[in-house]
Amino acid sequence: MSHSLIVRQDIDFLLHDWLGLDDIADRTTVDAVIDLSEKLAIDHFLPHYKQADVEEPTLTADGVHICPPIGEALKHYADLGLFSAGFPEELGGLGLPYLACAASFAYFAAANLATSAYPMLTVANARLIATFGTQAQIRHFAIPQIEGRWFGTMCLSEPQAGSSLADVRTRAEADGQDDLGDRYRLVGNKMWISGGDQDVSQNIVHLVLAKVAGRGEALPVGTEGLSLFIVPKYLPDGTRNDIEVAGLNHKMGYRGTANCLLNLGETTGAIGWIVGQPGQGLRQMFQMMNEARISVGLGAAAVGYRGYRLSVAYANERLQGRPAGVRDGPQVPISAHSDVRRMLLAQKAYVEGALALCLYSARLVDDESDADSASLLGLLTPITKTWPSEYGLAANDIAIQIHGGYGYTRDFDVEQLWRDNRLNPIHEGTTGIQAADLLGRKILRDGTGMIVLEARIATTVERAAAVEDLAAHGVALSAAWVRVRDIAAQLGAGDAGHLFDNATPYLWAFGHVVVGWLWLDQAILASQKCTASDAEAQFLAGKARAARFFFECELPKIDGWLAVVASASMVAAEAPPSTFQ
Repeated sequence: MSHSLIVRQDIDFLLHDWLGLDDIADRTTVDAVIDLSEKLAIDHFLPHYKQADVEEPTLTADGVHICPPIGEALKHYADLGLFSAGFPEELGGLGLPYLACAASFAYFAAANLATSAYPMLTVANARLIATFGTQAQIRHFAIPQIEGRWFGTMCLSEPQAGSSLADVRTRAEADGQDDLGDRYRLVGNKMWISGGDQDVSQNIVHLVLAKVAGRGEALPVGTEGLSLFIVPKYLPDGTRNDIEVAGLNHKMGYRGTANCLLNLGETTGAIGWIVGQPGQGLRQMFQMMNEARISVGLGAAAVGYRGYRLSVAYANERLQGRPAGVRDGPQVPISAHSDVRRMLLAQKAYVEGALALCLYSARLVDDESDADSASLLGLLTPITKTWPSEYGLAANDIAIQIHGGYGYTRDFDVEQLWRDNRLNPIHEGTTGIQAADLLGRKILRDGTGMIVLEARIATTVERAAAVEDLAAHGVALSAAWVRVRDIAAQLGAGDAGHLFDNATPYLWAFGHVVVGWLWLDQAILASQKCTASDAEAQFLAGKARAARFFFECELPKIDGWLAVVASASMVAAEAPPSTFQ
């Protein structure tokens, strides 16, 4: 049980029974990749989970050094072709659907989130270059990452800018042309760079947002002036680029991932090659950012899932107390107590719901050529990033509670899982930023995703009406959706200056409606699926009970959140600085 990361039966149910992966990929190949991923995660990612938490990255005169088993694990990952799995054959890949790759990645994230961050960023980096780069850039910078020899990063934030990319100050000055395109020299600082330096890959490809300006010229204002540059640690001639690690950020979790402050251009200027044309940088980077947002949500779901599995094992083994009304006799496992069962069921609803949301979004990525799927993916991306990050963390918090005092010690993994997962509500845009994106850009600016979502919810509700045990859930879901939809319209017609005052409670409510919809959809399938064994019957019954828990205990929470939004409460927005003393 201690090595049970994600229940394989759950993955099979989601991929093959629910999401129809067999329609776009060969099941034998996918199952072989999942088998391989689970084994590699257990054999090479899980063993150094606690070691890398203690042996943090160090910075010396010759760069950053990370825990050696991380490099060994990633070499196995590369040797087995997992960096390349989702790329087309012409780029050296297996051509697997994004959904299959996401399911594979979930095992590595569950085993060791910090180590899995390196391939996550590398694959997204290579995919961006393969999409927007020239053939020479793809050949020189993307292919080595697809092969797993070089790693990649994304360099957006700066010390003075944080998440406000309009305030980026990194300057790029034209420096001629060569076989790799228009060359620039960059000067600036980049903060919070995961994998910004390490000693396990042959090279590091930084994708850097900067603003093009001539010497002495003012930088362009706003995000429209951002351009994207490929800035490698080592240049094509093998010499070191003008990039220095100014410091390491020492985090409470995710410690195996070296997180760096990078100084670009301390001497002659860091050499980089522009991707596309000046001013296209943010649009291009959104591809990598959105892919990373889905991956962050998936990682959070996976870490929460592992905490849930550890909770189940502990609750079934830990003897404590007796049933209510019984004063003597043998002690019972704590899983026999109703409050512990409540906590376990909450964990199950959170982590399995989060995993379903992430894999559903991954399926939409595979269908992006379809306009409806693309619109729905855009709408759901802020939810896919945020809901698992918030509720995977909540599941980890419950895991500590179930373990009692032991959960608060380093002898058990659940305290580290919580620390690792705590970063995910911040990674790739905080909850507040995702809330503003959902409400402002995805709903009020472009409402096509809402139309698609409403139609799909209606279809699920109609199907639920034919299942006696689920019909009431369908009615509740439909009513909740109407409230979420109508309040968005109310906000759109209100004072634009106060649009985002309560955007986060709105996102919470929206996320719960979406996850409730996905739970109901799975419950319908579970009710219709023929069972071949007692084990399968128990698995499907577990799905049905988790769905029931979500509708009875979680969906009602949206009323409180939406009441705050509907009231246009300004208690926080109008709080004067003197409030906070």
